[in-house]
Amino acid sequence: MQHSVGVLVDNRIDCHSDWKVGARVLRRDDIPLLMGILNVTPDSFSDGGLHVQVDAAVAHGIQLANDGADVIDIGGESTRPGAAPIPLVEELARTIPVIKELANQTDVPISIDTTKAEVARQALAAGAVIVNDISGLTFDPDMKTVCAESNAAVCVMHIKGTPQTMQQDPVYEDVVQEVTEFLKARLSACEQAGIDPARICVDPGIGFGKTAQHNLTLMQATARIRKAVGRPILVGHSRKRFLSKLLGRPVEERNAGTVGVAVALAQNGADMLRVHDVNATRDALTAWNAVRGSQES
Repeated sequence: MQHSVGVLVDNRIDCHSDWKVGARVLRRDDIPLLMGILNVTPDSFSDGGLHVQVDAAVAHGIQLANDGADVIDIGGESTRPGAAPIPLVEELARTIPVIKELANQTDVPISIDTTKAEVARQALAAGAVIVNDISGLTFDPDMKTVCAESNAAVCVMHIKGTPQTMQQDPVYEDVVQEVTEFLKARLSACEQAGIDPARICVDPGIGFGKTAQHNLTLMQATARIRKAVGRPILVGHSRKRFLSKLLGRPVEERNAGTVGVAVALAQNGADMLRVHDVNATRDALTAWNAVRGSQES
């Protein structure tokens, strides 16, 4: 499977489109890049318990790569609404062996999904090259330093509250404006901490302190947020609860809705989509792009 990555040969990059990851640049081509989700947790909302054993997790990571994932995102702590935090030692035990094995078996960039600086530090040493932090590097005061000193790529996400509190009646006066201002402020804080802005992408945080309508409004405003922030935008909508509001489907029946939203987000200018089902999403986006191209020719 061809991945949309290239070798960084100089420092001339498009600040809106290019994300420096290690020695490569990730850049959307005709369709968004895909970040494949690999949760090594017993309690994630959709796939908890499926990949808690190292062998099963590594096998799924390889499958994601074969299906065309441009990034593999490994998380050891559930951040579903109401999820309780876990001890550092447990998160390390779940994630580091999987990262080491995958780094030896695939050249697809590996991301660590964590809010803990020590987990990020050890994950980067084990072979990860991206830190995906749902808190926008705010929960752990050492996270910015770890990312700056390691020259890691970073995904900065918006969250309102914590996983324990975020869905307790979230309220905004203007959700797009407030999320945009948060992301801009976090970009500035990261730059001041020594993190190269070219190594940062942003995520509006679908489902993290938002109602179903907030989520829809943010996804409709993808291009506006991207333009205002000036960095590539990642959207993580896969199988999330807002789909049950739209479709009346339980989590195990949300794949079709997830794919439909992915196509809409592609049209709205998203640079990368974080999804469980890479294969179906890539097929749908490829077909969408072929039809779109024939209409424009």
